[in-house]
Amino acid sequence: MHVWALGVGIVLVGEFMGWNFTIARGGSIGSIIAVWTMAIMYIAIVMMTNEMSSVMPESGGQYTMAKFLLGPLAAFNVGLMAVLEYAMLEAADVVVVGDILKSLNPDLNVLPFIMLSLVFLTWMNYRGVYATLTLNFIITAIAFISVLLLLFSTSFYDPRVTMIKLGQMTNGLPYGYLGVLAAMQFAVWFFLGIEGTAMATTECRSAERSMPLGSILGLLTLLIGATVTWYVCSGLIDADTLGVSPYPLYEAAVATGKLYVVIALFVGTLLSCLASANGCINDASRAWSALSHDGMLPDVFARIHPRYNTPYRSILFLMPISLAFAFTGMLDQIITFSIFSALLIYILTAIMMLRFRKMYPLKTISRGYIAPIHPIPAIITIVLACAALIGMSFTYGVNILLGILFYSLASVWFIKRRYKFINKSDFFNKGIEKWGMPNI
Repeated sequence: MHVWALGVGIVLVGEFMGWNFTIARGGSIGSIIAVWTMAIMYIAIVMMTNEMSSVMPESGGQYTMAKFLLGPLAAFNVGLMAVLEYAMLEAADVVVVGDILKSLNPDLNVLPFIMLSLVFLTWMNYRGVYATLTLNFIITAIAFISVLLLLFSTSFYDPRVTMIKLGQMTNGLPYGYLGVLAAMQFAVWFFLGIEGTAMATTECRSAERSMPLGSILGLLTLLIGATVTWYVCSGLIDADTLGVSPYPLYEAAVATGKLYVVIALFVGTLLSCLASANGCINDASRAWSALSHDGMLPDVFARIHPRYNTPYRSILFLMPISLAFAFTGMLDQIITFSIFSALLIYILTAIMMLRFRKMYPLKTISRGYIAPIHPIPAIITIVLACAALIGMSFTYGVNILLGILFYSLASVWFIKRRYKFINKSDFFNKGIEKWGMPNI
């Protein structure tokens, strides 16, 4: 159950914003096809990360996997991509907080609220106060209760009085199957971060049972929530309006005309965004601190607060970066860079899985969990992640080029300025000590 709560809690905010851009790119039907297709990719990702993390010498998710399987340069890029994935998600969260507050008063200047939200959450993380699994239980419950409340408030089960008008509100597949391809990048938003459950593998009493069960249950929960969210929003809001809304569930609640539903979704949207941003600050700062601790960044960021035991310098350093992106107010652009970074990590994760099985075939080392039907999950991940990137290029080609340029320049900087400080043998010694010499 804790694995389920961790996975669903990380991805909570995807129910409330961002996913609806799939409709603008692929139409109503293209949107739901893209969502179910991306769910297949995430099943594959979860299987791979569960196996690899179950044998890692230390915690840290895909960054740790890259350290021991691909070496310093790949680890640097995976760590940097993770930092920016979470930093951009954090910025997107507070943009939605500002937008939903502005819905109460169109003349409201939202920039102070965006700044206050980030400063407050940064202060909480500086002091060491961050979301626990218990909070994940509570927030997850609130989110799904509010979505179900919205669903049942429409009387969807009674054709005579139902408020759901899919036939009138949806627009089918206006751009054909190319639209499905274009929608795939934003379909990721429903599931982005579920692979983080792999970080709990070493803490489970029975990883063989609890990790795959908790992860798959988490994915099924998210898929059901995604389908219900699509169904309700698509039946209450016309496709053109839904495709550009910054807060689709809240807008669907307003469309019902029922005050208690509007209040519930207003609170649910605010809580989910703030909880997500809080977790993102925690994850991004610790990833940045880990890069510094391993010598990939200047060691100034590795310092831990003597009283609060937090990576306070990393927390403070990353805040203005997220704030700068949030101040642009360009929600789809911010989300795109977060998704772009995540898709690159997924491709590298699949490569790591292929390399891991070649280095240490089954029965050579003990695994807490074994991913079935290898190498199919890795192949599925590479194909679908690349397909999502191709679809992204239809509308956000410049963003992709800028992202590639950024990570390329960062890699050149790392090789010229930091690579000499890396003790490369340390990157592999812990793995060799635990697993023995690899086959290659």
